[in-house]
Amino acid sequence: MKVLSLVGARPQFIKEAVLHKEFEKAGIQEILVHSGQHYDFNMSDVFFQVLEIRKPDYYLSVGSGLHGEMTGKIMIEFEKIVLEEKPDVILVYGDTNTTLAGAIVGAKLKIPVAHVEAGLRQEPKDMPEEINRVLTDRVSKYLFCPTQLAVENLKKEGIEQGVYFVGDVMYDLFLMMKPLFKYDVYESASLEEGKYIVMTLHRDFNVDNKEKFEKILKEVAKVAEKVKVVFPVHPRTRKRISEFGLDEYLKDILVIEPIDYLNLMGLVEKSWKVITDSGGLQKEAYFAGKRAVVVMPDSGWRELVETGWNILADGEGIYDAVFSSEEKRYPTGLYGNGDAGKRIVEILKQ
Repeated sequence: MKVLSLVGARPQFIKEAVLHKEFEKAGIQEILVHSGQHYDFNMSDVFFQVLEIRKPDYYLSVGSGLHGEMTGKIMIEFEKIVLEEKPDVILVYGDTNTTLAGAIVGAKLKIPVAHVEAGLRQEPKDMPEEINRVLTDRVSKYLFCPTQLAVENLKKEGIEQGVYFVGDVMYDLFLMMKPLFKYDVYESASLEEGKYIVMTLHRDFNVDNKEKFEKILKEVAKVAEKVKVVFPVHPRTRKRISEFGLDEYLKDILVIEPIDYLNLMGLVEKSWKVITDSGGLQKEAYFAGKRAVVVMPDSGWRELVETGWNILADGEGIYDAVFSSEEKRYPTGLYGNGDAGKRIVEILKQ
């Protein structure tokens, strides 16, 4: 059996690396194609080292560009590789232009497409990622869902064939990396376990609009009067704070340089709560047993909000969300048992 995996962004490389280990164990040949959609990869990245992420067998050098141009270039180059390699399955991940391009090529050439992270849905419906994931789900033969809610989303759209709840590959990764978590920042800042909040902000809709960003920082400044807030600040976010003259709101906040995944997870693991607009961190907080206030109008991980574990607070309402007195029992098993990679490979092998 031969699998052709197409990736184009760092998170996809990481998910592919988790699956690659399972393919190797199962004796399945996997060919890796990198579209080059996001081409600035740091091979000293902790994931590349720990997961031993390999160099791609093919590199398409697409780079950035307009959506149609990028998707079209990937399709043209990827189709040549598919015709040459003649795989049994084409594997795509998530919701990028690379994902959609690979799915269309596979469907047109009548090669089964497997979509890892199928069934996620998010408002607004016209965002590029939402368009990519909906269209990819339409043409995929194997739809590997990270949550039961994703299965339900597909059912509502009339898609029930080839749908599998396997859990989230990122949970596999979290458990794999947990023994390596670092506590350098936690120790150097003399933080107390359970007595601080970790905050990250980087989304354009939060930090690129002065009025919106000021509202967010005002709310967080109120929070910081009661509990310590640790803020690893994204370079773009720092630039906006300076540009908009919003430094006054940071006086009670512990602002630090961006930190790597292992130190960030160490910080989260010992925190009280998390404030974030990161799609990944809101879920990793859950993996670590911490509740998050999500600074977004909607979340791709709606099950965390629907169970009441995470709270949406789009700008205003952050203070109230943080200090919500409502206790919640930890909702177990939302993302499987940490064996998503193994289950995906078993299904494909069958």
